[in-house]
Amino acid sequence: MPAWKRGRRILVGVSGGISAYKILDYIRHLRRSECEVEVILTKGAEAFVSPLVISTLTGRRCWLEEDFLNPSRGYQIPHINLADWAEVFVIAPCTANVLSIAAAGSSDTLLGATLLAARCPVLIFPAMNVHMWEHKATQQNVSTCLQWGYQVIPPEEGALACGYEGKGRLPATEVLVEHTWRSLCPDRSFSGRSFLITAGPTWEFIDPVRFISNPSSGKMGVELARAAWYRGGDVTLVCGPGVSVDVPGVRFIPVISAEDMLLRCMENRDVDVIIKAAAVGDYRVATPSSSKIKREGRERLTLELFSNPDIAARLGEEKGESQILIGFAAETNNLDENAVKKMNAKGLDAIVANDVTEEGCGFGVDTNRVVMLDRSGGRFEFSGSKEDVSHMILDRVAVMMEGAK
Repeated sequence: MPAWKRGRRILVGVSGGISAYKILDYIRHLRRSECEVEVILTKGAEAFVSPLVISTLTGRRCWLEEDFLNPSRGYQIPHINLADWAEVFVIAPCTANVLSIAAAGSSDTLLGATLLAARCPVLIFPAMNVHMWEHKATQQNVSTCLQWGYQVIPPEEGALACGYEGKGRLPATEVLVEHTWRSLCPDRSFSGRSFLITAGPTWEFIDPVRFISNPSSGKMGVELARAAWYRGGDVTLVCGPGVSVDVPGVRFIPVISAEDMLLRCMENRDVDVIIKAAAVGDYRVATPSSSKIKREGRERLTLELFSNPDIAARLGEEKGESQILIGFAAETNNLDENAVKKMNAKGLDAIVANDVTEEGCGFGVDTNRVVMLDRSGGRFEFSGSKEDVSHMILDRVAVMMEGAK
């Protein structure tokens, strides 16, 4: 985990919706990252979650409506002190009523007054009945909040507590957490920049139940996509099968084969930066069987393989003048020599190489140790979690982007 995620000051406003109970898991996630968390409960929220439970999880008092302009505690001026203290203000769930308070700039409640005084990023997660969400008044309030500079993350679709189906669900805890990290990321150098990133393996089918592939988990590509999104990038992730993608703000395009991946990459290549982190299969079966190949009566099976299209080379041929193209090389020997040869042959601007035979450096693990080489002769070694290594790689990408201006 990057150091900037630890010890952050997060203010959470909880309003009176049925999904308020979900905020407890969100608080636990933040506390595991050693973050300080302050919580404001609206009067309605007190009917759904206990202030005692909130205080137990945060290790701090829970701020209630009765604390606002209170004769004995009002001198603490909680709406000003909390607003000054917070590095980000997250309102989740945000009911239709609280959304209207935010849009109107109303300050007659503790949450509303704190929101009006806040100068930190504000994240609003609306959650309500689908008809309430679709009402023109609600949509107008969303538009107004966006004009104020607040970030409004739309609710998810699904079964609602009221019995309806539709848009109105509070997103999963992981979504809340990811948006929180993005708002706190100290580096926004990729704002206005677009990325195409590939991740994972490809499957080349022999018959309907067998295929040729490799052990790639796609974790490195997913972490690169996450880090680029944190930094403000507009990210498209073309991803092979079996990869877990948990980055909410990334456009996800699933593919199966190398030819599928080539097609999607060529369709989405008009971006500032392309990072080819996928472990694409080099060969495919010449004529896959349309039915399962039976083993009875066969001592051996011979397959004719054709070379798959070289996606990185094709992208290199089509590369724009100011576009940056970065490849990956999973090697087992002569790391630098093989990586430089691949970089030059495919028209890459830089290449990231690792020795997959080293412990903690191969497929399917959460750590990596890589060498990044570029055309100017630069050589950089990075190691750590794949999340940390992704940020180190993107630090170099930012330098390359500055040089390409």
